[in-house]
Amino acid sequence: MPLLAKEFSALAISRLTQPGHHAVGGVSGLYLYVLATGARSWVLRVVIGGRRRHIGLGSYPSVPLAAAKEKARDARQKIEAGIDPIAEKHAAKQKIAASRLKNKTFAEALRAYIDAQGAGWKNPKHRAQWSSTLETYACPVMGELSVDLIAQEHILAVLEPIWKTKTETASRVRGRIEAVLDWATVRKYRSGENPARWKGHLDKLLPAPSKIQKVVHHKALPIDQMPQFMVNIKLREGMAARALEFTILCAARSGETRGAVWDEIDLKERTWIIPGERMKAGKEHRVPLSHSAVALLQSLPRLVDEPWLFSAPRGGQLSDMALSAVMKRMNVDAVPHGFRSTFRDWVGERTNHPSEVAEQALAHTLESKVEAAYRRGDSLLKRRQLMQDWDNFIKGNESFFASESFQDYSIIREKIIK
Repeated sequence: MPLLAKEFSALAISRLTQPGHHAVGGVSGLYLYVLATGARSWVLRVVIGGRRRHIGLGSYPSVPLAAAKEKARDARQKIEAGIDPIAEKHAAKQKIAASRLKNKTFAEALRAYIDAQGAGWKNPKHRAQWSSTLETYACPVMGELSVDLIAQEHILAVLEPIWKTKTETASRVRGRIEAVLDWATVRKYRSGENPARWKGHLDKLLPAPSKIQKVVHHKALPIDQMPQFMVNIKLREGMAARALEFTILCAARSGETRGAVWDEIDLKERTWIIPGERMKAGKEHRVPLSHSAVALLQSLPRLVDEPWLFSAPRGGQLSDMALSAVMKRMNVDAVPHGFRSTFRDWVGERTNHPSEVAEQALAHTLESKVEAAYRRGDSLLKRRQLMQDWDNFIKGNESFFASESFQDYSIIREKIIK
């Protein structure tokens, strides 16, 4: 029978500073290891399955003598019961590590979702908006919460404060939370129904956005004021004014014009081909250029180091406020995007051009998936005539009023033709 070590008191333990392995008694195999650096820790020496093992019980004085003895006794009881304390501790660590890998906070899931899906988004601005809206509204409420614990009350805590005052933003936040949680479900980080889904769930708890949000349309110039406006804009100097004029002639979005480069222009075919990555719908769009649009492009300087059709004064692309600034200086109560509405109203009210041709000219996405599936062409020839009629109209050209496209010549001829 092995000799039992003399049992040390707590005071005696505190005085053990000599480097070495000191048997402290009380429990067979319990030692205090003292290192040359002065660090001290508890070790239980045991034999498990015929192998000598050293079990760490913590550092001293964080673990006092009484606690070290208790841990040592518990370890010996497990060994007697056929349990390896070292293997048990290792398994517990692996379980915790696996749990950490499985559990993701909402903020972590958001970053992972953006990394996974962001490459498919058409521009960095969309990625930034995705991140900023959720970091602003969702993460303060549930950013550090594990996605498997997110429930209805957390979603409502995010949405209710902004649902009536920032309805459009709130609606987008809801949709984005739903997307992140759907991703987390597929990746097995959570299970069950998505608490952010709208139909059949949140639509029973929150009023529909369409019922509480007032639709604010882009301010547009009345149809009959277009010819005089085109005269005025023609008198303005600067690239921003020319960009605005070109935007109107093409019924384009201002961003499409500002990002236009010479490689997209085919003057021989009188066509502007906008690649899909620059279009809202993500599809290539061919714009037939009217006579005035071609003449405008031919009048522009071609700078060697600038690919843009309309370069900023100091080089590079025009800013997103450049065209709006031109209209502001002209004291026009409208915005650049509003000219697309004016164009659409003109087509519907003053011409016989088909509605679907006008929608294609505006590069609108068809709401009907069935119609979209059967539409193969882009009606370029029909749109070429439409855009030339628009050109003739806004330039006050009498050839338009004599054409079959015009409906009510007698009503507004006096207002436009002087």
